[in-house]
Amino acid sequence: MKARIIGLCILGASFGLSSCNDFLDMTPTNSISDKMLWSTTTDAEYAVNELYKYFYNLSNFALEECAAGMTEALTDELKYGSYNYNALCFIPSEIAYGGTTLQPSYVSTYLGNWENLYEYVRRTNENLSNLHKYGTFSSADAERFEAEMRFIRAFLYFDLLKRYKEVIIYNEDMTQIVRDKALSSEEAGWDFVEEDLNYAATHLPDQANAKGRIDKGAAYAFLTRAMLYAKRYDKVKSAAEEVQKLGYTLESNYADSYSKTILNGNKEAILQYCFDRTIGHDFDTYYTPGGDYKLIGVNSGGYGTPTQEMVESYELAKGGFPDWSTWHNTEGVTDTPPYDKLEPRFQATILYNGATWKGRTIETFVDGLDGWCQWNKDKTPEGRSTTGYYLRKLVDENHNLADIDVSTQPWTVIRYAEVLLNYAEACYQTGDNAGANEAIRTVRTRVGLPYSDKSGDKLWKAIVQERKVELAYEGQWYWDLRRWNVAAKSYEEGGLNGYQVHGLKIEKQANGDLKYTYVSCDDKDRNFPEKMYRLPLPQSELDNNSAVTQYPEWK
Repeated sequence: MKARIIGLCILGASFGLSSCNDFLDMTPTNSISDKMLWSTTTDAEYAVNELYKYFYNLSNFALEECAAGMTEALTDELKYGSYNYNALCFIPSEIAYGGTTLQPSYVSTYLGNWENLYEYVRRTNENLSNLHKYGTFSSADAERFEAEMRFIRAFLYFDLLKRYKEVIIYNEDMTQIVRDKALSSEEAGWDFVEEDLNYAATHLPDQANAKGRIDKGAAYAFLTRAMLYAKRYDKVKSAAEEVQKLGYTLESNYADSYSKTILNGNKEAILQYCFDRTIGHDFDTYYTPGGDYKLIGVNSGGYGTPTQEMVESYELAKGGFPDWSTWHNTEGVTDTPPYDKLEPRFQATILYNGATWKGRTIETFVDGLDGWCQWNKDKTPEGRSTTGYYLRKLVDENHNLADIDVSTQPWTVIRYAEVLLNYAEACYQTGDNAGANEAIRTVRTRVGLPYSDKSGDKLWKAIVQERKVELAYEGQWYWDLRRWNVAAKSYEEGGLNGYQVHGLKIEKQANGDLKYTYVSCDDKDRNFPEKMYRLPLPQSELDNNSAVTQYPEWK
C-alpha cells in the first residue's frame, strides 16, 4: 500500500511541494543547483520538506514499516483474511507462523527495509552537508534546519536500531562514506540517536513558534520512545518531564487524540503528518467495512480485521474484564456478546456486528451487508470480515467513497498518551512506582476507567495492558513484544508462540436470533523464533561491504 499522492503536513501546516520539485528538476543538478538551493531560507525549507515524507513512509498507512502489511497482523491484534499469496493477504500469516519460511532473504524483503532507510539517511546527510557548505542565511535559521534534519536522521536510525541493533553509522561528513564500513555497537547507535535528538530539542522552537514544522516537543517526545528502546530509563523520564512542561494534554475524546489534526486544535498530538482532499493515502481502501463499498457497487475493503483476542483485551466500561467463555463455543450460542458494555477505546477502535457506522448498522453476519467469510475456505473475502469485526480506528467515517478515493486521516507519529506510557515504563524500571501509577491513572481517567495503585508484577501487567489498548494499531505492539524479549515466549506468558487467532462466525436464525460460533482464523499455531529478535543483514550489504558479516543467529 502506498499513497497515490504524498502530501506534506507536519503539525497541521501544509507546505507546497510543486515549486520545490520544479526547482530541483532544473539543469544543472550538480553542486551549482545545491548551492542555489541552500542560498535562501525559503528554498532551504523546500529541501527539508522533502525529507518529511519519511514519517509517512514508515507509518501504518504505507508498506515500509512492514512490506507484508501492518505489523499488528504478526501479533494477536489483526488478521488479513485473503488466502491469496500477497501482501495484505496471506503473507502476514505466513510470517506469523514462522518455521523454515523465515530465511534471511524472505525476512529482509518483508521486514528489513535496510536499503530504503540507508537511502533516506544518505539524503538527509547530503542536505546537512549542503547546509554547512552553502547555507548563507542567519545562524538561527541554520541551527533550526540542522535541528530538523538531525531529528529526521535520529528517526531513521531509531528504525534501523529497533530492527538490527548493530548498524552502520554515517553522519553528514560525506568524505567518510566508504564501500567497506563496519557495524557499530548497539550502544554507539543509541548514543548517535540520543545526541541528534538532544541537539534537536535544544535548537528547535516550541510548537507555537514552529509554524507547523518539527518542534522542540517532538524532539523530547521522540526521545522518550528512543531511550525506552535503549533502556536508558532516566533519559526517558527527564525527556517526558520536558514534554509535560510544554503544555501538552490528553484530548477528552480518545478518538480525537489520533484523528483530529493539530490545525483543528488537537492538544495531544505532538508530531503529525496530514493530508487533504487532493493529497491523501489509501488506508480506507483496504480497511473500510465491506458494506461501504457494496453500497456503491464495489467488492472491496476489510483486508485486515481485528481478532477476537484483541476484542477480549478491552475492559468493561466500569472496569474489570467480562467473562468471554460463553462465546468460546465452537457449536454456537445465541447470547449477545457484551460489546456495548466495553470501555470507550474499544468503541473507538473496533466495529462489531450491530455497531453504528456512517448512519447505518454494521452487519458482519453471514450474508449481511458487510458479510463474513471463512478463513482458508473463502479465499477472496472481497470486503467480508474473516473475524466478525472491522477496524474503526484510523478509518475515516466521513470518507465518502463515491466522491473521492483517497483517505485523509492524519498519521500521528507520536502523541502525549504515549509519552505518559513511556514515562510509566521508565518509572517502573527505576523503582518509581508512584510515578508509574500516576501516569497510568492519567491515561485511564481519560476514558473513565478506575485505577488503584499497584506494584511488582501487577504494575507491569497494567503498563502492558495500557500500551496494548491505548496504542492499538499505531504500529507499536509487535515491536514492544520484541524489545521486552517476550515475543519468543508462549502466548500464555505474553508471547507470540503456540496460539491461533479467532473470530466469531455470526449466523441469523429463522426466528431472527443471531448465533455466534467461535472459529479459528489460522491454519496452524503461530511461532516467533528467537532469531527474529534481530533481523538479518540483507544480501546486498553482505555482497558489497567486506567489513560486515551476517549476524550469528542468521548464519
